[in-house]
Amino acid sequence: MKKQAKLLSITALVLSILFATANVMAAEVSKGSAAALADDSYTLEEMLTYAIQDEYAAQAEYAKIISVYGSVKPYKNIVKAEEKHISALLPLFEASGFAVPVNDAAADVVLPDSLKASYQVGVDAEIMNIDMYQRFLAEDLPQNVRTVFESLMLASESHLAAFERAVGR
Repeated sequence: MKKQAKLLSITALVLSILFATANVMAAEVSKGSAAALADDSYTLEEMLTYAIQDEYAAQAEYAKIISVYGSVKPYKNIVKAEEKHISALLPLFEASGFAVPVNDAAADVVLPDSLKASYQVGVDAEIMNIDMYQRFLAEDLPQNVRTVFESLMLASESHLAAFERAVGR
């Protein structure tokens, strides 16, 4: 009887540890446009952080796709644009006195099953990016931030069109 009680206690302990670990692993922290679209009010620092995280994520994903599938369109052009987008956001952090978030996006990249599937992922990502910038532009923004966000949204619209053409091929 004592052995059964001890075994039951150990089993309960192991299960509680497993459930706790699973819950921690399942509680991923959302970043970029996904986090922005889940939010309903923004500080300037949050908007800049969400924006640069989204640009980091796009750059990391597109670079990984190029490393696996080669320098293919539209990725070879868009990955260069992502660097320019990040460069456009950096001075806004400095001007606002905010710390620039660490670029750890490469660790979160999950490649689609195929190059063809990656185009639809690109479509979805650019739609979310555009939605994020539309929400930000509805806010009261400093003019320098508004100008950059408008430029980045227009670039995302161009990227969206490129991915839609690739899906259609």
